[in-house]
Amino acid sequence: MPSFAGLNTQVLGISVDHVPCLQAWASHLGGISYPLLSDFWPHGEVSRCYGVLRGEGFSERAIFVIDREGILRYIDVHDIALQPDNEELRAVIRRIDPEAAARFSELQPAEEAPLPRGGIVMYCTPWCEDCKQARAWLGQHGLAYTEVDISRSRRAAAQVRAWGGGSQTTPTFDIDGTIIVDFDLEKLKAALKIS
Repeated sequence: MPSFAGLNTQVLGISVDHVPCLQAWASHLGGISYPLLSDFWPHGEVSRCYGVLRGEGFSERAIFVIDREGILRYIDVHDIALQPDNEELRAVIRRIDPEAAARFSELQPAEEAPLPRGGIVMYCTPWCEDCKQARAWLGQHGLAYTEVDISRSRRAAAQVRAWGGGSQTTPTFDIDGTIIVDFDLEKLKAALKIS
């Protein structure tokens, strides 16, 4: 998750899974930078209170922004396959706390570097299993590539969403202008002329 440091915020993750499952998931991602809470017992009670517990016993993917007074200021319930727009979240937080937003803006670089073009460019995240497989596959074939971490670049994340029709799928490849969404071996072989 991109940083919201400087915006006077605390990010918390919550899931209906039990603690060992959450620990395994966080380990699988290579660690996470925010607390992850278990809503396992009573099962889904917090999710139920927020109206996102499904009858099947799991929760919707949702984001809630709560201000310092405990007032719910923003709700986003979205498809599990879609990633939230972090710029929209930043805008909500800026509206809630304009002073912190001004301090945050002073800390940010004026402009992100342009996205790389030409050759093989792989847009990825550090925790993506398909990205790890793609790195290994490219290495086995001796193919040089440029890697762009979309969790660290708003511009890259927006570009991947545009290529994916709103879905932020990783890995996504730009091979000399040919866009391949996901680790699709057949499409990669065709684009790279590998039999």
